[in-house]
Amino acid sequence: MKKILLLSLLSVLLVAKNPNVYAMLGDVIYNNVDSIEKLQNIKQFSVYKQKIQQYVAEVRDAKEKGFQIESGDSAIDKKEYLESLRNLSKDNDFFVRTVNKFYNSSIRYENSELFSQMVNSGLVNVKENKQEIIDYYYMHKDDINASGPIQTMLDEDAALKAKKEAELKNRKTKKERELERIKQIREKDKQEQEALESKLQKELELKKEQLRKEQKEELLKTR
Repeated sequence: MKKILLLSLLSVLLVAKNPNVYAMLGDVIYNNVDSIEKLQNIKQFSVYKQKIQQYVAEVRDAKEKGFQIESGDSAIDKKEYLESLRNLSKDNDFFVRTVNKFYNSSIRYENSELFSQMVNSGLVNVKENKQEIIDYYYMHKDDINASGPIQTMLDEDAALKAKKEAELKNRKTKKERELERIKQIREKDKQEQEALESKLQKELELKKEQLRKEQKEELLKTR
């Protein structure tokens, strides 16, 4: 009964997460295994089909042993588990390198089908190669059915362009408002200046009239 419960617990753990034992080494292997398993369906990897299947089986076995060690099963040697992870890490690196080699080759020889397969494999660093991937897509979009990471990047690119356009429009609107405010200030200053000049002119005319009146009165006195 305990064995059945332990196996059930292990099966849940296998789906739920990776073993914490040597996680820095194991996580990369366990996180990539599903992607590597799918490579056997790609024509360029058919020669590695048996190697992939054997690798996947060894990773599954190692993962189960990792959970057994984590659960306190002393029957599993931690050193042997670590050694198996090191060996699996070399195979993982081989598959990742091969995928990236085919990715570069697909761009060089404009093999759009292979390009899509490699980008969607999950083993190409799409963030690092984002601009290159987007550029290639736009040059060959008639031959590529955008999906997965490619579609995600296109959506992000479109959203970024929309954001920049909105910011530019907002800057233009802000500039227009600023120019309108300046125009209003200048118009107000002009009106105030005209009002001041009109007032001064009236005062000057009044003084002239007063002066003429005084001069006329003085002239009458002298007669």
